Amino acid sequence: MYIGDLMNESGVGFGTSGARGLAAAMTDQVCYAYTAGFLGYLLAAGAVRPGVDVGLAGDLRPSTGRILAACARAVRDLGCQPRHFGRIPSPAVAAWGIAHGCPSLMVTGSHIPDDRNGIKFNLPTGEVLKADEAGIRAQAVTLPAGLFDAAGTLADGAPSALPIAESAAYDDYVRRYLDFFPAGCLRGWRIGSYEHSSVAREAYWDILTGLGAQVTRLGFAERFIPVDTEAIRPEDVTLARDWAAGGAFDALVSADGDGDRPLVADAAGTWLRGDIAGILCARQLGVSAVATPVSSNTAVERCGAFAQVLRTRIGSPFVIEGMRQLRAQGLAPVAGYEANGGFLLETPIRCEGRTLAALPTRDAVLVALSLLQAAAQQGRSLSALAEDLPGRFTHSDRIRDFPTAVSQAHIAALTSGDMAHDIQAVEALFGRHFGPVFGIDCTDGLRITFTSGEIAHLRPSGNAPELRAYTEADSPERAARMNAICLEVLGGWR
Repeated sequence: MYIGDLMNESGVGFGTSGARGLAAAMTDQVCYAYTAGFLGYLLAAGAVRPGVDVGLAGDLRPSTGRILAACARAVRDLGCQPRHFGRIPSPAVAAWGIAHGCPSLMVTGSHIPDDRNGIKFNLPTGEVLKADEAGIRAQAVTLPAGLFDAAGTLADGAPSALPIAESAAYDDYVRRYLDFFPAGCLRGWRIGSYEHSSVAREAYWDILTGLGAQVTRLGFAERFIPVDTEAIRPEDVTLARDWAAGGAFDALVSADGDGDRPLVADAAGTWLRGDIAGILCARQLGVSAVATPVSSNTAVERCGAFAQVLRTRIGSPFVIEGMRQLRAQGLAPVAGYEANGGFLLETPIRCEGRTLAALPTRDAVLVALSLLQAAAQQGRSLSALAEDLPGRFTHSDRIRDFPTAVSQAHIAALTSGDMAHDIQAVEALFGRHFGPVFGIDCTDGLRITFTSGEIAHLRPSGNAPELRAYTEADSPERAARMNAICLEVLGGWR
């Protein structure tokens, strides 16, 4: 069985975020085969040796334990040793793998509903990149005879394949930040931690209290809640404002399901946009050059804080490739961030004799800690930090259950390659709402700059049947209004 054929037969696709699909379609057999294809690719390429340890962790979805067990069985059958680290943040298991030169995987669907799940694979050096995806798709996998029943379920007791969880990766992750940030640097700060069903909730508690903050745990959930840091749910906006209304907190922190994308709110309970948080984090860490997707706020160029800004396609593999380009130019420190708030560290950060090791995968906790430290050092609020940046505001949302092929076809019709034709087509669609078009960028999806300076960016999601719209304007109200108009117009594409 070839992995490429498995994608077509199962409906579980493989791309930027690893394997992802409906939990019902992610049978034990499918998850076993994907894991075997991943390890087979690494073994064939000589990237790992037979018998290597493989780190496994997962989020809090109901299907995660079963999938972890199937993955662990595949690891063993390929002659490697599964190390089970339990329900911990994605960056924690990735950091363990990088530190020990071992591959790892995280069973997670990130922010999408819990009827879906996924497996995110990491090389010993970090995330799987685009070239690795092609190599994994080309792998042929042999399924042991009699291992699965007709429904694709492991027939010999899947739970026994998963080792008892150990704490090494989690402990190293917490120590990473307690050792780098100054002891007591958050003393006196009152922080509300919106825990919901994120695997980052314990790490936030241990690290924030370890740095001296007074932390109140909020919104704990037994069932999985799909918190999206890029298209924040109205109920999460309301929760934050209600918690902040009594003046009990200096800030709120949270993260998505697998803890790689942050949410940080000021004392008024207003969640900062992820691309604004990324700028503030990079500035606090003394980063010289940043890579960020075309969808991120243009304040990163306008603020003048960085020697170079490199724009990329959307998705962490493209940001990582951009960071590597910057590092190859001799620039340092180098980091990257995405509009969803995930922050990637390509080179170490050194400060007052302390070193924060590189972690070139999305991380939520680093962003929250850096912003809180900056505010504490300067004796200012988080909102005041954001107000230092040029007044550009973004908004994003999406239309769910929108077939990717349909949105791609409509965008293709607007981007023929004939600039005059394309501008005319875009103006026919949006001109009466936003005015004449100044330029079009097709780096990833369709990004439109109007002569007013306002921006609208249309893009099919790379890992779910969703059509996303990103907008940017000179006020948050205008950016939100533009976004609503975009979604209304795009709704006519169904």
